Amino acid sequence: MVNKVTTATVIGLNPHKVDVEVDTVNGLPYISIVGLPDTAVNEAKDRVRSAIRNSDLTFPGGKVIVNLAPADLKKEGTNFDLPIAIGIQAEEEVLKQEQIQDYGFVGELSLDGSIRAINGVLPLVMGLKDFGVKNVIVPKTNAKEAALVSGINVYGAETLAEVIDHFTENPITPTVVDIQAYLNNINEKDYGYDFKDVKGQQKAKKALEIAAAGGHNMLMFGSPGSGKTLMAKCFPSILPPLELSEALELTKIYSVSGLLSADEPLMRIRPFRPVHHTASPVGIIGGGTNPKPGEITLAHRGVLFLDEMVEFPRNVLEVLRQPLEDGEVSISRAKLSIKYPAKFILLGAMNPCPCGHLGDKEKQCTCSEFQIQRYLAKLSGPLLDRIDLQIEVPRLTSEELLNYKTEEETSEQIRKRVVRARKIQVERYKNEGILTNSELTPKLVKKYCKIDEAAAEMFKIAIVKYQLSGRRYDRTLKLARTIADLEGVETISQTHLMQALQYRMFNQNDMYNK
Repeated sequence: MVNKVTTATVIGLNPHKVDVEVDTVNGLPYISIVGLPDTAVNEAKDRVRSAIRNSDLTFPGGKVIVNLAPADLKKEGTNFDLPIAIGIQAEEEVLKQEQIQDYGFVGELSLDGSIRAINGVLPLVMGLKDFGVKNVIVPKTNAKEAALVSGINVYGAETLAEVIDHFTENPITPTVVDIQAYLNNINEKDYGYDFKDVKGQQKAKKALEIAAAGGHNMLMFGSPGSGKTLMAKCFPSILPPLELSEALELTKIYSVSGLLSADEPLMRIRPFRPVHHTASPVGIIGGGTNPKPGEITLAHRGVLFLDEMVEFPRNVLEVLRQPLEDGEVSISRAKLSIKYPAKFILLGAMNPCPCGHLGDKEKQCTCSEFQIQRYLAKLSGPLLDRIDLQIEVPRLTSEELLNYKTEEETSEQIRKRVVRARKIQVERYKNEGILTNSELTPKLVKKYCKIDEAAAEMFKIAIVKYQLSGRRYDRTLKLARTIADLEGVETISQTHLMQALQYRMFNQNDMYNK
């Protein structure tokens, strides 16, 4: 008799149901696995056999054939060990098919029968729930992560023998977690950096506040030591808390990538991913032989920080253009195509020239005009088009450096204004499938970015003067929309548009002429 055990596999971030079919035929004791298994899945036969014997369970005397259906779907990873072992025990009549038909199983087996943690438990359990499975048994280490999925009973097991006992003698207690308790358990220490420690730079701080409120990309340029990197590290502390849907989406990504802590099963803080300029395009975008999420996906709903941005190879910077526009990245291979989410805030920092002192009032720039132009040319016009805020961060004066009396605004104070602006956007776009102004499509820009007559007249002049493209036009309106939201105003005024235009460079020469 053929026994079936339900499990799942993840391709990209999407779960796919897999039926583990087990049958025993005459022949030497051996496990044969078919159904496009990769090396890790194929090696399960040795792990499963040792785990069964070391758990004092019976192993069939004949040949065991394991089919992973559908057979045309490639199976990867070690999460098939436990369902294969359960199928074999059903063949040995230790378990009955009726007992396991409402269960899903995922987990890797050690040779001694213990169950190891695996990556991607959250999307696997989400998928099993959608496939109609009512109960799931997972490694004990992954139980809290799996329990984030409501509507399915989650049982965490430490050994194969414990799983068998669950159906025969001692049922395992279901794992339950309070998701809101995780999300609410955040304090200022979790951020590490605070804007109260940043002296001066009020214009840059205001620009960062606008970027946080609307999810806009931002580039800071200025002399070395002016505080660009410090402010970038403070930036996550003013971002609004994660919504539950965002937290689960992020947790799926980090679970598949193997970056989720067992002690912290839910992502509570928006990610901040600083990338070194030696990173490869694959490291940034994702991919590889077995495609995995890259830095832009790991920064989803958070921040991707490129320090010394012009030091990155141009081909690396250019691969950011499509994700910045679409909010997702497509990785195509001969046999499959995978889409990863990539709605992140790009935060860049750079010097204005190779020596770093162009426009500095204290130090003389030693670079030639050719060196400066070649240096700035690494930032292409199309890439700058996608960066909404581009501001100069000047050197601090001696008075600002020595000023210990002035109390700088804290991140918590700034974050309150950002949260208010975000709530306005969430309410406004609740039926549009987006969360922030930066996600507005051209159609939605026309609908939600209405300007008064005075603003329209001024904008006509700006369009001609700065030769605004369609993309620049839309992005300027989106930025003005965020500035208006921070003030709690529904209609975009001339003042809001003027501020939005002041936060943009329109070509590399604008930086050169600072």
